[in-house]
Amino acid sequence: MTDTPLMSVRNLRKLYDIRKGVFSKVVGRVHAVNDVSFEIAPGETLGLAGESGSGKTTIGRSVLRLIEPTDGSITFNGEDVMAFSAADLRNYRRSAQIIFQDPFASINPRMKIRDVIAEPLRVQKILTTAAEIDQRVTELLDLVSLSPDYKDRSPLELSGGQRQRIVIARALAVNPKFLVADEPISALDVSIQAQIVSLLDDLKERLGLAMLFISHDLAVMEYLSDRIAVVYLGQIMEIGPARAITQTPKHPYTEALISAVPDDRPGLRRKRIVLQGDVADPVSPPSGCVFRTRCIYARPECAVARPELREVGPRHFKACIRDDVL
Repeated sequence: MTDTPLMSVRNLRKLYDIRKGVFSKVVGRVHAVNDVSFEIAPGETLGLAGESGSGKTTIGRSVLRLIEPTDGSITFNGEDVMAFSAADLRNYRRSAQIIFQDPFASINPRMKIRDVIAEPLRVQKILTTAAEIDQRVTELLDLVSLSPDYKDRSPLELSGGQRQRIVIARALAVNPKFLVADEPISALDVSIQAQIVSLLDDLKERLGLAMLFISHDLAVMEYLSDRIAVVYLGQIMEIGPARAITQTPKHPYTEALISAVPDDRPGLRRKRIVLQGDVADPVSPPSGCVFRTRCIYARPECAVARPELREVGPRHFKACIRDDVL
């Protein structure tokens, strides 16, 4: 892993128009992602944590331009992703792939497994002959610890964990440098989740993959990620080394998330912090710090200006104006 970023995201914003009436007049805008910046180095895994609706998936899909950002810059391997043409995007997706949350919804049940995995090879015209494609499919199945016998099976015959392995194999078919893993284990049985996490960890080491790992499970994130960014209402509240985030959180929101993670280590008595109220309306987010309406440490000055990310430790930043907490 080097210090030169593979991906650099600056001031990313995504707004969704709210339209009503016969003429679909815009009556408001949902602030899904608001001024998010981060970098990912080659071979690095950045975890993206937060509650449902915090904007994690929107960030992940925006950096791949599966949805179009409203504003901001995205640089991949020194190239401006926002300026890519349709042809450039096709080439970009040889290097950047996604693993979707639901393996049952992301595979065509009418296709044989060999065709599911081979599809990106044909679309990208990487291999052309049937023999080459068949050999590559066999290699990819082995990579995700499945036998060649699976090639002629239907997705309907497979378990959730097996389907997710097929989804991972398909994503790896074009030899990407970067993966967005969008809640890749949340739809699976608990007994299978550890196997998929272990597989992803092994693959990133063997293939030198960089990854944006999106999850609400901070215990899994600590194991798999080099750094973690904690997102609330479309903004980064804290970002830093994974162990520093999970063991010594510096932002009140991160502290609350960590307190909800079960931990059976001997002698550890973690105080459970229950956040008050609901997540603020993304159509009209609070002034100043967007977390202040649920923060137990909030003061009047928290409503005045949005806090900038500032360093509180080595490569560890938080967006909070207060120094007398955490």
